[in-house]
Amino acid sequence: MKTLRNSVQLIGRLGKDPEVKTFGDKKKAAFSIATSDSYKNTKGEKVEDTQWHNLVIWGKLADVAEKFLKKGSEVAVEGKLVHRVYETDKGEKRYITEINVNDFVMLGAKN
Repeated sequence: MKTLRNSVQLIGRLGKDPEVKTFGDKKKAAFSIATSDSYKNTKGEKVEDTQWHNLVIWGKLADVAEKFLKKGSEVAVEGKLVHRVYETDKGEKRYITEINVNDFVMLGAKN
C-alpha cells in the first residue's frame, strides 16, 4: 500500500508545448494539462468545469516529453503532488503546487 501514498493519476490535454531547461546533465520539462468534468446544475443546465494542473518531468522522460508531447496532445500521467514556496525579488511569498511525473502514456493528438 505504500505506493498509494501521495500518488496522483490524471488524464488531460496539454495547454502548450513543454518548456524544456537543462541543468548540467539533468533535463527538466514543464507543462500544464487540463482536465474537465461536466455536471448538471440545479436548473438542469450542463456545466463544464476545467482544472489546470502544472506538471514537471525530469531526466530521460523529459527527453521523451520534449520530442513527442505537443499542445493539444492527450496524456495520462502518474506522479506525486509537490508544494513549493519561493520568494520574489520584492519579498513576496509565492506558492506552487505541481505534479512530479514518474511516468506518462501518450493517448493521442487533438482532432
